[in-house]
Amino acid sequence: MVRDGDGDEPGLTVNAENYGDRFTMDAAGGARQKHPLVEAAIRFMGVKADASIDIAIHCAAPGGCSTGTSAAVSVALLGALARLSGRDMTSAEAARAAHRIETELLGQQSGIQDQIAAAYGGINYIGMHEYPEAAVTQVSVPEVARWELESRLSLVFVGIAHSSSEVHEMVIRELESAGPDARKLQPLRQTAEKSRDALLAGDFRALGQAMIENTAAQENLHAGLIGPDHRRIIEIARAHGALGWKVNGAGGSGGSVTILSGADRPARRAMLREVEATAPGYRNIPIHLSREGLRVWETAGDIC
Repeated sequence: MVRDGDGDEPGLTVNAENYGDRFTMDAAGGARQKHPLVEAAIRFMGVKADASIDIAIHCAAPGGCSTGTSAAVSVALLGALARLSGRDMTSAEAARAAHRIETELLGQQSGIQDQIAAAYGGINYIGMHEYPEAAVTQVSVPEVARWELESRLSLVFVGIAHSSSEVHEMVIRELESAGPDARKLQPLRQTAEKSRDALLAGDFRALGQAMIENTAAQENLHAGLIGPDHRRIIEIARAHGALGWKVNGAGGSGGSVTILSGADRPARRAMLREVEATAPGYRNIPIHLSREGLRVWETAGDIC
């Protein structure tokens, strides 16, 4: 929300609703490091504090659940701040800027897929020809197949926020020494193509198998990338006839698992009941397939 400044109000206020944090900062620079990603985005955009600016940030998915929430927040914030400065960002610009903030300003390890998914929306095949440059191709899934896919997918949070660990750093060092042609990476690359082809064919059994192969390839990088909570949830899914499962993000001790169920809806509901009854932190997070990525609009003050 933007109001004309009167000299008495702070230039920029951030309300991070999920964390119950509300703080002020100088729009052009003076960050307090409560939420580095948000503050870095504001610095990156060089926002001028000519008016009083209130930024409210909320995400329905819990932080650290390995679903790209930080990238989605970054893309949305960049789009809003760009409009504030009188211009609009393309999907490619927003994804690239969000990635630069994480890698260049914050010095973090970051892939490109989360930023692209948030900025473009829909179902896409991402071909990275030279990091971090990529070609993004929309996968045109038939409407009925899209509805069916959405009704079969479940996202289960294990109740522990994902964070980088010594295991992840060790895997990264090993892959860096092996180079881009590392043998362990080949199965992961192949599952992207298999998933795309399965979706285009409406073949959910093949899609589920690609998800299983992806998780197995992830475990092959290091057994510690698939945690005990992931394994427990996968066993429950298997017992209820699920077609596939994928440990999201970099895996490890926390995060989430995506499950692709079969056509038996009661079996899916029974699976989710058992999952949530297994451990206090396990919970199903309602999801849907977004057709669009970054969208920016203005709400006039007299609209209620």
